[in-house]
Amino acid sequence: MPEPYRANEFVVEIGTVESPSVSKVSGLSLGETDTIEVQEGGTNVVRKVSSGVVKFQPLTIERYVDGSQEDRNFKAFFEDMFKHGGGGGGSTTRRDGAVVKKHFGTEVFRITFYGAWVKSASFSDLEAGSANLLKQTVVLEHDGLEWIL
Repeated sequence: MPEPYRANEFVVEIGTVESPSVSKVSGLSLGETDTIEVQEGGTNVVRKVSSGVVKFQPLTIERYVDGSQEDRNFKAFFEDMFKHGGGGGGSTTRRDGAVVKKHFGTEVFRITFYGAWVKSASFSDLEAGSANLLKQTVVLEHDGLEWIL
């Protein structure tokens, strides 16, 4: 029996830039559609059909802030969307990317996202006397995910 993959070995790529300091990615739903219930005329039978509209959850990326080039890359991506005082590009500034799952250092699959744009970015709370690490949370809206084996 093959060994299941562990969920702890992955990297995030945005454009061509790999970000290994990402500690968590959520929202990896490959899509969902609403259900429409249709009652058959003259009966008490209800059939369920797909609405045909596919929706995707936003991706939420958590990463540690460490003063590296990755911090500058995420800052540049965010500023493309939200330029203070100059008006950002809004959702017209988009990037493709992927969450790359590895198993003992070898890529085993990737989940590619298309047309992602920054919906929000925030930092964890700062607290004197705390031993917590500073985290950044970035929420990306996108045009869809594709699971590539």
